[in-house]
Amino acid sequence: MNYQQAYDKLEKNGQLHVLKYYEELKPEEKEALLSQVERLDFSMTSSCKHKEELTQKGKITPLSAMQLGEIKRRKDEFMSVGLEAVRAGKVGAVLLAGGMGTRLGSDAPKGVYNIGLTKEVFIFQRLIENLLDVVRQADAWIHLFVMTSDKNHEATTAFFKEKNYFGYRPEYITFFMQEMAPATDYEGKVYLEAKDRISTSPNGNGGWFSSMMKWGVVDKIHEAGIEWLNVFAVDNVLQRIADPCFVGATILTDSDVGAKVVRKNAPDERIGVMCLEDGRPSIVEYYELTEELMNAKDENGDPAYSFGVILNYLFREKALEEIVAKKLPLHIVEKKIPCLDEKGELIKPEEPNGYKYEQLVLDMIHELDSCLPYEVERNYEFAPIKNRTGIDSVESARELCKENGIEL
Repeated sequence: MNYQQAYDKLEKNGQLHVLKYYEELKPEEKEALLSQVERLDFSMTSSCKHKEELTQKGKITPLSAMQLGEIKRRKDEFMSVGLEAVRAGKVGAVLLAGGMGTRLGSDAPKGVYNIGLTKEVFIFQRLIENLLDVVRQADAWIHLFVMTSDKNHEATTAFFKEKNYFGYRPEYITFFMQEMAPATDYEGKVYLEAKDRISTSPNGNGGWFSSMMKWGVVDKIHEAGIEWLNVFAVDNVLQRIADPCFVGATILTDSDVGAKVVRKNAPDERIGVMCLEDGRPSIVEYYELTEELMNAKDENGDPAYSFGVILNYLFREKALEEIVAKKLPLHIVEKKIPCLDEKGELIKPEEPNGYKYEQLVLDMIHELDSCLPYEVERNYEFAPIKNRTGIDSVESARELCKENGIEL
């Protein structure tokens, strides 16, 4: 993109101030800024003017889950179908690893954080070891797609190479970068984080498949004959990936997506819950749950919204292509955004000063006709690491790893 093309794009979207320092920049800095302008979608920034309209929910009703008892009874049936799909190369895995370990006190990618006590045990390592369990069980390699961001791509790829991919065959690992979205002030004007760089943030966990398409990774999926993609978050060190029983259950119920869920440990636990919204599968985030929904009962007298998602989903690949052809809703989140002040100096605000723009995986699920909530045992598959100490922390994950016989 040349200067005039960038100027026209910015003018159309009311963002000409991005070029304020252009004449001061070195040639390579000018090129970097123009390249960033070319990549970014500025049209979303105007949506902050009517953000209240974007988050309206429809009628919420319960969605029953396949519970542990049924899964145990039908385990052989599910395992047979799931292993057959894995061996046929029809199942791929997608690791969402675009974040940094900031809340853990680290400036490195979250996945390189060491949770070991007597030896090094990295978050990435735990996930690869879990996937290798299935590789050995099926005697077949599974394609793993790792989504990074522009903030951690080089560090992530270098770390995997340094650690010899933790024993995984590198030809079965593909890295791709998540698309970024501009960050703005409250009027929708994008911030600069340097004179040659627009302030951006990852476009949310709902942007993973569109990012795969942009990077040409979907072509590789087609070539490999992959029909199902198990997408999962980086921070849960116990989750089972490409789990044959889960795969088999999703296929045999003819569901467009399977969602691993755990039984909530309290009505107000900070975890999104499975439901129907206007008759279609959906997820209600914990902060959207009203007292009425928290206390609602089903026909058996049990809590109606008692199963929380752990961000481990198995999507039918064809359905994903149909979803991205549509426009997913935007979620506008108030955040503290480092930016240049009027003097061109970088400031790091102590209070929120603008918006970040995200798409969420829960909206992908709501676009589908069918979803299988699939219960897993909390203590066996749910050890999220979001904090250094306390709930969902490095400490709690270590205890759960030890409970499962994992040497740290």
